[in-house]
Amino acid sequence: MIPVTVFKGRKVALFGLGGSGLATAKALVAGGADVVAYDDNPDSTAKAAAEGITVADLRTVHWPSLAAFVLAPGVPLTHPKPHWTVELARAAGVEIIGDVELFVRERRAHSPDCPFIAITGTNGKSTTTALIAHILRASGRDTQLGGNIGTAVLTLDPPKAERYYVVECSSYQIDLTPTLNPTAGLLLNLTPDHLDRHGTIQHYGEVKERLVAGSNTAVIGVDDSYCALIADRVERAGVKVQRISKRNVVAEGLYAQDSQIMLAQGGTSSLFVDLDGVQTLRGSHNAQNAAAAIAACLAVGVSADDIRAGLKTFPGLKHRMQPVARRGSVSFINDSKATNADAAAPALSSYDRIYWIAGGLPKSGGISSLSSLFPRIAKAYLIGEAAAEFAATLGDTVPYEISGTLDKAVEHAASDAQKDENTGNVVMLSPACASFDQYKNFEVRGDAFVAHVAALDGVTMLIGSGKGN
Repeated sequence: MIPVTVFKGRKVALFGLGGSGLATAKALVAGGADVVAYDDNPDSTAKAAAEGITVADLRTVHWPSLAAFVLAPGVPLTHPKPHWTVELARAAGVEIIGDVELFVRERRAHSPDCPFIAITGTNGKSTTTALIAHILRASGRDTQLGGNIGTAVLTLDPPKAERYYVVECSSYQIDLTPTLNPTAGLLLNLTPDHLDRHGTIQHYGEVKERLVAGSNTAVIGVDDSYCALIADRVERAGVKVQRISKRNVVAEGLYAQDSQIMLAQGGTSSLFVDLDGVQTLRGSHNAQNAAAAIAACLAVGVSADDIRAGLKTFPGLKHRMQPVARRGSVSFINDSKATNADAAAPALSSYDRIYWIAGGLPKSGGISSLSSLFPRIAKAYLIGEAAAEFAATLGDTVPYEISGTLDKAVEHAASDAQKDENTGNVVMLSPACASFDQYKNFEVRGDAFVAHVAALDGVTMLIGSGKGN
């Protein structure tokens, strides 16, 4: 835990007592703050009270006496309308912040020079975050990984010299972090997303821009117009910018040419690494992720040799294009994190002959946007509530069966792929759907896929069976 000492002896209110909220409340108490917390879920409030946190309805609090108001990132700050606690805080002139802001203040107070890499973007941020942490750990560095990737940032070890922090930041978290100042800040891309919480793409972009604007080195993917403009603005403001592209040559930064990652510096370009054969970094989207990770690691002093070694041993992000097993020439890929069509596209575009397991609870738009990738699909195995809808979309274009359940889909896809005389066949779970019709979440669905694969005869598992890595 990181005790939050910057509010020692002062009163702080907190709303939202889920996983990260409860961790934040404990960290504030551990640092000596006078904390009063609340949640509109009675079970969460009761749990916090049982763990020694003072709880009270924040409508009854004397707001002018508060030093700060800490808001959980899942609670609306601006859109569709500010939460009632936000309105009370603003009326009293109380600063509204989040757990990442508490972390950056503790870092500044106790170890301002310890390396801190912050990552955001609409897509790819979890893979890039995990890759950076892997490279740092593989090079022998004390590495703390947290934030939006699933570990609350204040549950990490406290800042100290030579301790490296790798923190994934959602737009909601950045919106609550007004003094965010990473050593290296990464903005991978921007596409319209979370507009229910940000109102417009312009505001969404402005929030994301804050992460790189406060960085010592800004690493920005420039393949979309929003980020290209942000890179120009940040550079004009005096921040060192490393541009990243998977499509075009850049003058200063890194860019991809197929599997080759090129480093551009001082008007010349040279090959930094060739990712050919690194199964966990297949596809142009992963070339961008790798280029961004390289730039970030260079910015915090990791040697080129250590970076190359880390890239080539990356085990992949669990449930995201994760190679889990082989049987002969057939590979089994867990892409359970692909919960909509756009999220499934990178995996489908990275392999040439796919036995595709898809379906679940359908999202708006279905899979029609994936039609250009249908020629890569040898056969589809459809599960869950979306099966009939997806079958109608595939029509006569792609052979399919309605398997219904994941165990049957794995069994049939594995059998068909094994009989196929082509080489390089892939059995892939990339559902393009939410999981909630049959599974609690995409993680449980992915673990089930791994377990079903492990139960097949003659497979060589690349990870532990059932729980991933």
